[in-house]
Amino acid sequence: MKKTLILSLAAWSILGAVESELDTIKIESTTLDDVSAKEIKSADLAEALHRAVPSISLIRRSGIANDIILRGQKRDNINITMDNAKVCGACPNRMDPPTSHVLTNNIESVEVIEGPYDVENFGTLSGIVKIKTSKPTEEFHGEINLNAGSWNYAKAAATLSGGNEWVRLLISASAEKSGQYRDGNGDNFAEQLKKATDGTSMAGTQYQPKYENMDAYEKKSMMAKAFINITDNQELQLSYTANRSDNILYPNSKMDAIVDDSDIFSADYKLLNLGDLSKEFNIQAYYSTVVHPMSTQYRKASLAKGVISNELTTEVQGVKVINEMAVSNASDLTLGVDVSARNWDGYYYKNGNPINDPAGKHKDSISDTDTKNLGIFAEYELNLERLNLKTGLRYDDTLITSAKESNPENDYQDFGANIFATYATSNATKIFGGLGKASRVPDARELYFTSSMGKQVGTPDLKSTQNYQVDLGVEHKYADAEVKLRGFYSKLTDYIYYNDSKMGVNAFENIDASIYGFDISGSYFVSDASYLDLGAAYQRGQKDEALEGQTNTNLADIPPLKGHIAFIYEYAFDSLVKAEVVAADSWSEFDDDNGEQELDAYAILNLKLDHRFNNGLGIAVGVDNVFNETYAVSNTYKDLILITSDTSGEVILMNEPGRYFYANLSLKF
Repeated sequence: MKKTLILSLAAWSILGAVESELDTIKIESTTLDDVSAKEIKSADLAEALHRAVPSISLIRRSGIANDIILRGQKRDNINITMDNAKVCGACPNRMDPPTSHVLTNNIESVEVIEGPYDVENFGTLSGIVKIKTSKPTEEFHGEINLNAGSWNYAKAAATLSGGNEWVRLLISASAEKSGQYRDGNGDNFAEQLKKATDGTSMAGTQYQPKYENMDAYEKKSMMAKAFINITDNQELQLSYTANRSDNILYPNSKMDAIVDDSDIFSADYKLLNLGDLSKEFNIQAYYSTVVHPMSTQYRKASLAKGVISNELTTEVQGVKVINEMAVSNASDLTLGVDVSARNWDGYYYKNGNPINDPAGKHKDSISDTDTKNLGIFAEYELNLERLNLKTGLRYDDTLITSAKESNPENDYQDFGANIFATYATSNATKIFGGLGKASRVPDARELYFTSSMGKQVGTPDLKSTQNYQVDLGVEHKYADAEVKLRGFYSKLTDYIYYNDSKMGVNAFENIDASIYGFDISGSYFVSDASYLDLGAAYQRGQKDEALEGQTNTNLADIPPLKGHIAFIYEYAFDSLVKAEVVAADSWSEFDDDNGEQELDAYAILNLKLDHRFNNGLGIAVGVDNVFNETYAVSNTYKDLILITSDTSGEVILMNEPGRYFYANLSLKF
């Protein structure tokens, strides 16, 4: 029955509809607007992107701080920026991905550019997610939100904004916590883990009895922003975001995050209309730091072996100088310089004391590694009556050095370029296409990471990955509907891939591979007040040849056909009722040589009522997974360090939440 529903979903998408609650359909990107108002169920941006963008899938790690896959790509293969600042997590096991360092209640919009069509930012191999946080307003405004949900979820958030024509200020703060969610079988995190590891050599990874019902996480955040109009043509924007998370449980990993703290600073100076050579001159600077100690403190193994911890920090700082000039009435040229530096450091401890290697030195997981980049880029845009043309170039020089003497220095020079064109064949139809080449260098984990057992998991001589990609698509508008269809083919050379056959020694290697697929989105307006939204995406990935010691040529992290269809009825004062089905085909094409396994198809129903009163009060209630289905969306590729359930090496799955009720009370003034 589920597979029938999924096939029906695909058929509906061909007939014409759209991505969930997207305010606009753009040719070159997908944009989610008014995120803070729409995504009230959870602060987790990854969950919001998974629901709203067909080509994005979720990597479930916990009740919060989850990761994403974009068109079969994850980790450093996709770029994440927040208010133009590059954000990186400190955990080599992706417990704190970049999307976890900003909360949905602070986000104004998210733009997703799929493919190598961004030259302004270092490392955009296969796509970029650009997050814009809320802006201060000139008029005094405020908002208070109170949230409650199943499994003792509770959240409070408040925002104040105001100023005058010269200075505008915003401050936002939130606090939330949640118990462990239960899957469709009624099992919480501890029970899922216990079922998978009872009677196996991994039983020590189970939670101690006194921690079996502890909360899944606690999280606090604060954001402060100032916009200053220095003169009529000068503006300075300042921003600071702080996140403080405690005791985040990761049941299918061997450790939990005791603390996950981040501080993100950014400044943006704009100077407008300087003459023929400068339409806008922009200097952007940012600095972020993340502290992430993870340990076995709550697990049974710590009772006999002591508490093992891996304490990591990372810092990223950068400056970007951009000048945009008008070449003609129909074209602009942008030139820029992008400089950034990232430090990543991590060491092992036992019961709070350093673990030393045989030479008496403190064991490191990532030994004080610096990644320094200098990028130069140019972008040209031409707008004619029916044609829009964008083309860009970027050159990068990147140096990676480690404090450990045995780790070699790595120097990379890479060149990227792209062209993307949109042509209106009529008032109703646009065709578009792009060609692009981009690259990304290996990170410190892939090069130098060492396990607590002393194995050198990283491979120090990795090459940078190159992506050669083509996109083609069409958008058509009918009297009461619109539809956009887009396909792509990506050729990856020196793609960085984990080889489990190497038993954790120099396990990352460069391979050649390809990914291709399509996504379709649109909308059908049933009446003036109601419409259908729909989106679907499919990708397929293949290695050019099987890895040494293996036979499987399927590429890991390539989700199956996924889509959703929603009926939305809007009524007075921006109120709405929404019924949505989210579904995916079975994950039957997977890389079992490197830990993946078959996942069943699923289809879930979500319901939501969001009522707005004309006095600023709002009430939203909803239930996700109405029929309490048991299902998983994340596969088990061993580039993540996950728990194996038995001696055969099968990795335990983490099921998604079962039936979830939530309510939100908001007041705007």
